Amino acid sequence: MCHSTDSRPPAPPDPRPVAENAPVTLRSTDGSRLAAHIALPAGPPRGRMIVLPDVRGLHPYYRDLAVRFAEAGFATAAIDWFGRTTEDDERGADFVFQPHVAQVDPRDVAADVSVAMTHLAERGASGPAFTVGFCFGGSQSWRLSAGPVDLAGVIGFYGRPALVRDVVPEMRRPSLLLIAGDDAVTPAREFERFTAELAAAEAPYEAHTYPGAPHSFFDRAYAQWGEACADAWRRILDFTDRHGATPSPA
Repeated sequence: MCHSTDSRPPAPPDPRPVAENAPVTLRSTDGSRLAAHIALPAGPPRGRMIVLPDVRGLHPYYRDLAVRFAEAGFATAAIDWFGRTTEDDERGADFVFQPHVAQVDPRDVAADVSVAMTHLAERGASGPAFTVGFCFGGSQSWRLSAGPVDLAGVIGFYGRPALVRDVVPEMRRPSLLLIAGDDAVTPAREFERFTAELAAAEAPYEAHTYPGAPHSFFDRAYAQWGEACADAWRRILDFTDRHGATPSPA
């Protein structure tokens, strides 16, 4: 897992008021229960953001991250992976995630992201949509560059290229890769190989590596990585602005 139970995401630059922040239960296209956490900005949204968590699913870090993206101006939904395999929405340290992760199907991920996007549109946010994911979720976010979902762009922190490699030739939506330079889960050479494959496939991507940063550096508790966190936020907002989001007023 990426983040401990007590870790929390760093704030975006110039955070704005949030109008709504609450858990919801949606239904995916196959009738499966889809746990989510919705956060809506107080003003007009700059776009929609779907948060794809790590292997533990919708635990507190990602509920808080939905609020952080709402503070950045996005109508946001953080979604869970495991409604098809468990009724338990708790994601504490004792949650045994391995058997559930093994059953996650990228086709279901695409369906769930679409349902979350539709829910946000029904709440009045119909602008461009993006995904942002972490670790396992980073991989699933990048995969959606090649998927059927109508996304303006996909963003991933410290994903696993091995989970994306089979769709590289079809990746056509803009992708942003935010890479930990000292990632104990995925060595730097794997990302070097991955970006070379993306370039060879002429996939539209941007990649930035944070030298020395560990896996899960995007955490407000890691004071030594504060500038990396701030830079990641700047890159996310620049990426989304360039790919269709409405910039927040100064």
